Amino acid sequence: MEEAGAVVATAGEAELNLSRLSMSPETLESELEARGEERRGAREALLRLLLPHNRLVSLPRALGSGFEHLQLLDVSGNALTALGPELLALRGLRTLLAKNNRLGGPGSLPKGLAQSPLCRSLHVLNLSGNCFQEVPASLLDLRALQTLSLGGNQLQNIPAEIENLRSLECLYLGGNFIKEIPPELGNLPSLNYLVLCDNKIQSVPPQLSQLHSLRSLSLHNNLLTYLPREILNLIHLEELSLRGNPLVVRFVRDLTYDPPTLLELAARTIKIRNISYTPYDLPGNLLRYLSLASNCPNPKCGGVYFDCCVRQIKFVDFCGKYRLPLMHYLCSPECSSPCSSASHSSTSQSESDSEDEASVAAHRMQKVLLG
Repeated sequence: MEEAGAVVATAGEAELNLSRLSMSPETLESELEARGEERRGAREALLRLLLPHNRLVSLPRALGSGFEHLQLLDVSGNALTALGPELLALRGLRTLLAKNNRLGGPGSLPKGLAQSPLCRSLHVLNLSGNCFQEVPASLLDLRALQTLSLGGNQLQNIPAEIENLRSLECLYLGGNFIKEIPPELGNLPSLNYLVLCDNKIQSVPPQLSQLHSLRSLSLHNNLLTYLPREILNLIHLEELSLRGNPLVVRFVRDLTYDPPTLLELAARTIKIRNISYTPYDLPGNLLRYLSLASNCPNPKCGGVYFDCCVRQIKFVDFCGKYRLPLMHYLCSPECSSPCSSASHSSTSQSESDSEDEASVAAHRMQKVLLG
């Protein structure tokens, strides 16, 4: 470990470490200008610049020239309230670490960020430990981002435009005030790690089951009482963290049930009895309606539903140790079991079916953390 306050230049790694210096911002500015001049005539370009813990209140102006080949910039642990236009001069920057500053107010990010070369070059952005109350709109156009960290801010929501970040592999939003997960979050095909812990989230949208690359999902310390049944479709999920949630301790059934319409009853009959039809037999709107049928998950039923269904929470076993409450949608109240308030030893058919289903998917979940 290098001594704090030392100026370290590693030629082999093309790195300049100016962390924890006791010099004034003006002296640091002069040091950077001198280093930039040196690099202009050097055969090897500077790739990594470390400036954490220097009490900086703005980016050094010297970054605007002589550092165009920089790939990593670390300005964490300073007092930055804005990342100025000097950032836009770093045309090849791949990693920007600016955690634990005072960013979050108007003008925290430079104008034109989304139209700059950084839109194509920046892969890792860490803005955790700042004061953002919303995800800056300009970040949602950084299409090359693979890792975005905004933990420990004051975010109230996740914008639907998060789906624009199609290259995102890791999204860290823990330690905020987020109440809802937008369904558009399920449209990130490369997402491997999703951290939403320590928020105020009450439910998980079933669209998250579309995250087929997801390996780790952190949801601990929220307000969850159940999970959608579709979460079993996350075939690559290896870790699911749920501790610190008010997970329900017994089966819960929604007692309100609106009977299906005559249209739905007729459509159910056609599907259940396999009545054949062709596009010439029915008008287009009925053909589209029939295509929306969902199979009842109760294997003893074989029914279908369209608009009318019964919501029920079922517990399933994972790894023989943890019981997870999952949301099911059934075609009628007859498919659901009576609530059991006695214990987890209920032998109802509904629970049995749920556990049978879970035994098939249990191997997909290597670690479930309930605390």
